[in-house]
Amino acid sequence: MRAIFHADRQWGIGRENGLMFRLPFDMKFFRETTKGKVVVMGLNTLRSFPGGRPLKDRTNIVLCPDDVEGDVITVHNLDELLAEVKKYPADDVFVIGGASVYKLLIPYCTEVLVTRVDTVGHADTFVPDLDEDDNFDLASESAPIEDNGYTIHFCTYKNLAPVRF
Repeated sequence: MRAIFHADRQWGIGRENGLMFRLPFDMKFFRETTKGKVVVMGLNTLRSFPGGRPLKDRTNIVLCPDDVEGDVITVHNLDELLAEVKKYPADDVFVIGGASVYKLLIPYCTEVLVTRVDTVGHADTFVPDLDEDDNFDLASESAPIEDNGYTIHFCTYKNLAPVRF
């Protein structure tokens, strides 16, 4: 299982239940990376999509205590989620948010794909700082790329001790 998100200098990922930045190049990377794969999210992330509809061309798993209508697989707790994702190749499963889902699942991820945005986005939602986590190693970082007025870097963090499930 892997996670994917963009974060500012302070590991902020969102503001007011939405993304802080509109980054076309990053969005293209997200689409190409997750298309045809499995995406895991919480209910607020699902609701943040246009029309509150699941992402097309992907298997959408929603972690939520209540059943969710629509073309999604609802799992109600961590045990159900881990049992469900075992049905798919590990590298095909992407955690896509929100913050509480990232915090819960990043320890299980073998890899985290982070688009680092070289600014402070005045976030109200954060993920753990992987640079300060001894279990994570920055395995690769792209050269700087300009995206809609922001400098971004595509970074891959490897989990040196993922929790097994």
